[in-house]
Amino acid sequence: MSCLNFSLGISSQGLQKQDDNIHFPHKKPKGGQLSQAQKEENRLLSSSRVVCENAFAGVKRYNAVSQIYRNRIPDFDDHLMLTATGLWNFYLMAA
Repeated sequence: MSCLNFSLGISSQGLQKQDDNIHFPHKKPKGGQLSQAQKEENRLLSSSRVVCENAFAGVKRYNAVSQIYRNRIPDFDDHLMLTATGLWNFYLMAA
């Protein structure tokens, strides 16, 4: 995971100790304000996170991915996710 960068909400701060590529938004200090640079960095993190959240929401439209699926075929869940992401990418290209 060293080549990936992650941006998570403040509720996941325990993960920051596990990997250096996890970025969190700046939290407003008690009784203080964020600087303009911190606000801009929070906006950039937020805009990149929205893209990922929208992609996951699009894939979850295929209920087989978001609902409990009790399969007995090995690796079928991976094939199901690949199919759903491929269909979502096709939808995005066609739109």
